[in-house]
Amino acid sequence: MEALLLGAGLLLGAYVLIYYNLVKAPQCGGLGSLRGRTAAPSGANSGIGKMTALELARRGARVVLACRSRERGEAAAFDLRQESGNNEVIFMALDLASLASVRAFATAFLSSEPRLDILIHNAGISSCGRTREAFNLLLRVNHIGPFLLTHLLVPRLKTCAPSRVVMVSSAAHQRGRLDFTRLDRPVVGWQQELRAYADSKLANVLFARELATRLEGTGVTCYAAHPGPVNSELFLRHVPGWLRPLLCPLAWLVLRTPKGGAQTPLYCALQEGIEPFNGRYFANCHVEEVPPAARDDHVAHQLWEASMKLAGLGPEEEEEPDEEPQPKDLSLLSTPYFGEPTVSEPSSPGPQRSPDLSTVIHRIQVKAEPDTQVS
Repeated sequence: MEALLLGAGLLLGAYVLIYYNLVKAPQCGGLGSLRGRTAAPSGANSGIGKMTALELARRGARVVLACRSRERGEAAAFDLRQESGNNEVIFMALDLASLASVRAFATAFLSSEPRLDILIHNAGISSCGRTREAFNLLLRVNHIGPFLLTHLLVPRLKTCAPSRVVMVSSAAHQRGRLDFTRLDRPVVGWQQELRAYADSKLANVLFARELATRLEGTGVTCYAAHPGPVNSELFLRHVPGWLRPLLCPLAWLVLRTPKGGAQTPLYCALQEGIEPFNGRYFANCHVEEVPPAARDDHVAHQLWEASMKLAGLGPEEEEEPDEEPQPKDLSLLSTPYFGEPTVSEPSSPGPQRSPDLSTVIHRIQVKAEPDTQVS
């Protein structure tokens, strides 16, 4: 009996050490009030993204939930408005697997939102599931989609500087090895998926590094954030049903809650004084060194050039637009969902007329529709 009690005590003690050293996440501090600021977290209908959005809403920010599912996104927006007491939480549709959807989101956002202070790329996948695409779906969702969205929204971030971009990455980046000869090849089988996931997380870290270099001096800073081991949908999404009853209790014991996983991304988004660490990688709310492959500036530049091509960005889009798109109608900001922007011409244009939205749409027109003419 004494041996059993001693064994139980040792196991409990070991778990307490593991919990407080590896599982429990530090709490985010940072800016107390975000009133008057706008944040756009992707994948914010559940898990880490939803907890991130909740904290932003509680601090008074206007929060745009960028989610793939309209039903789940609108439900999450309703829940967050109720829980935070902040009615400035809305949903806008974004499917990172579709470059057309990314461009449509950017068009809708730029035409209806006058500010963007915090852009958080949280949405991601860890497996292709049953989906089989003609491209690397993991890279598309985890890196290329966020790359394109950032490119389209950077002008708005600059006008609202100081502003921040946060890439939610992973410690899996340490296993990543980018092969530019097969970067966008389809992923088949779990072994290729593991490699592709690690590669996409390495791309997140390198992207934050290169973006920080290119935006130096603009007031826009960029960070890669590791949320830690988190018990979220991403962990269980592709686990076979028969295995879930065995893994769920274990996950509850050794993985962080989504709220805990949100702390480091929130730290990167809100903490004052971290600007000297622009482009760096954070874990457990402090900056960490990364392996040589994740701090190779030549590879980061090469990835940028490859990402431009994969995102369908031509040389003419390398430069920023000369004119910053402005909201067509600020009264739209009180609506719960904006959907696709509409073009309406005033009957008698005057000297105070807003910029023509058709110009905005033409500037970031979806390349998949070359025959569509916008006058």
